[in-house]
Amino acid sequence: METIKLYNGVEMPALGYGLYKVDPEEAEIRVGEAIRAGDRLIDTARLYGNEEGAGAAIAKSGIPREEFFVVTKVWINHAGEENAYSSILESLKKLGTGYADLILVHQPFGDYYGTYRALERALEEGLTRAIGVSNFYQDRFYDLICHCKVIPMVNQLETNVFCQQTQMRELMKEYGTKVMAWAPMAQGKDNFHNNETLAGIGRHYGKSAAQVGLRFLVEEGIPAIPKSSRFERMKENIELFDFELTQDEMETIRQMNEQDGGTRDYTSLPYVRRLIGQKA
Repeated sequence: METIKLYNGVEMPALGYGLYKVDPEEAEIRVGEAIRAGDRLIDTARLYGNEEGAGAAIAKSGIPREEFFVVTKVWINHAGEENAYSSILESLKKLGTGYADLILVHQPFGDYYGTYRALERALEEGLTRAIGVSNFYQDRFYDLICHCKVIPMVNQLETNVFCQQTQMRELMKEYGTKVMAWAPMAQGKDNFHNNETLAGIGRHYGKSAAQVGLRFLVEEGIPAIPKSSRFERMKENIELFDFELTQDEMETIRQMNEQDGGTRDYTSLPYVRRLIGQKA
C-alpha cells in the first residue's frame, strides 16, 4: 500500500474504507470485510453512528493497532471547545482504539474555532496523531488558519475525476494541507463506472474505469475513501498499486474536471439548514 506523508511526518495509506451511510448494525461486518480485502485506513464519524462497529472489527482482526489509520470527526452539534473535546473522548471510547490517527472538524458551522481548539488539545495530549477539517472551502479554510495554532494537516473534500478541487488544492498547498477525497467514485453519478475515457485507459492495464479513477487520485497525492457493501468491489478498489498512469493519461483525466468546487452548495440556506439540523 502506498502512503501519503502529512506535513508533521505522519504517513497515511493512500486508500481506505469510508463508512458514510453504512448501517451501524452492519458496520462491524463491512469493516471486517474491508480489512480482509486489505484496507487499513478506516474513515468514520460521530454522525455516522458506526464508530463502535468499526472499532470492534479492528479489535477482532488480530492485526496490530499501529497498522491501522483510524479517522473520525466531530459534528456540528458538538461544536465549541469543551463540547468537542467531550465528543472526541466519546468517539475514542466507542472506537476502543486508544487513540485516533486523524480527527477532523466535520463541517464549517457552529463554533468551529472552539472545535478546532479541542482538536489541537487532543493532538497535544496524544489522543490523535493528526488533525484537520472537512468540507472547508476557501473562505472558511483561510479564516480558520488565520485563527489557529496548528495548521490543518488534512481537508477532506468531495474529490473525484469530475470534481478535482484544483483551486482548493492550490490554496492548501501554500500551507502544507493535504486534500483527502470523499466520494472518490462520484457516488456512481455521471456514469462513473462506465465512463468511456476511464474504461479506455483501463483496457491498457486490465483495470476497470473505477480503478483508473481511483489510481488518478493516488497519483495526484490524494488519499481516497471509497465505500462498498460488496467484498469483491472492496478488493477491486484496493488493487491499484500494480500499475501507473502515463503523463498523457493523467492529463487526459485532468481534462474531465467539470465541477471543480464540488456538487454541494455551502452558501445555500436550505442545505445549511439541513446540515445544522442533523444531530450526532
